[in-house]
Amino acid sequence: MNKKPDFKQKLRREMRNARRRLTVPQQKQNALGLLQTIRRLTQFRRSKNIALYLANDGEISPEQVIHYCRQLGKQCYLPVLHPIKHNRLWFVEYNSDTQLRKNIYKIDEPPLIKAPRRPAWALDLVLLPLVAFDEEGGRLGMGGGYYDRTFSFKQGWRKGRGTQLIGLAHDLQKVEQLKTESWDIPLEGVATESHFYPARR
Repeated sequence: MNKKPDFKQKLRREMRNARRRLTVPQQKQNALGLLQTIRRLTQFRRSKNIALYLANDGEISPEQVIHYCRQLGKQCYLPVLHPIKHNRLWFVEYNSDTQLRKNIYKIDEPPLIKAPRRPAWALDLVLLPLVAFDEEGGRLGMGGGYYDRTFSFKQGWRKGRGTQLIGLAHDLQKVEQLKTESWDIPLEGVATESHFYPARR
C-alpha cells in the first residue's frame, strides 16, 4: 500500500492549519518581512516581468512586494487558470486598476477577455505559494500540479537559467526534509519573512 499520499495529505493539513492560526497582525508583519527578504535578492533586482499571487488560505502575502514592484516600474502578473488545458496556468498583467473575479477555487484572478498575457517562459521571476518546504529546495504545493505542469519546460535546466522560480512561505512552513518526485520543478530557493533559503539541490 502506498503511504506517500497519506503523508503528504497529513502534512498539508497541518501546515495549512498552522498558517491559518496566524493573527492578522502576524500576517501583516510577515508580509513586511517578506518584502525586506525579496528586495535583497539579485533575482528580484534583475527582473522586469514578475509573476506573483494573491494570498489565500493563510498564505504569506506578497501584497507589499507588489506595491514595491509598481514603485520600481516592474510589471506584475497573476496566475489565471487555463480555460482549456487542465491544470495549467496563464499569466495575466496585473495593474492597480485591474478588475478581479473569483475562479472555481474562490481565488481572485483577472479576467481573460482582452487581458494582456505573458508566456510562462517569458517571465523573469515567478514568486509562487507553497504549503511546506525544506532547505534543499523541495516544495509541497496544494497537490493540483498547476505550477509543475506550467513550468515543465524547465525540467533538466541548470539552476539560474531562464525563468526563476522562488517559493514564498512563512518560516513556520519549513520542514526537515521533503521527498521530491520526478515531475517536481525545482526552485531557486524559498523566501520567508526572515530568510532566503537557496535551494541546495
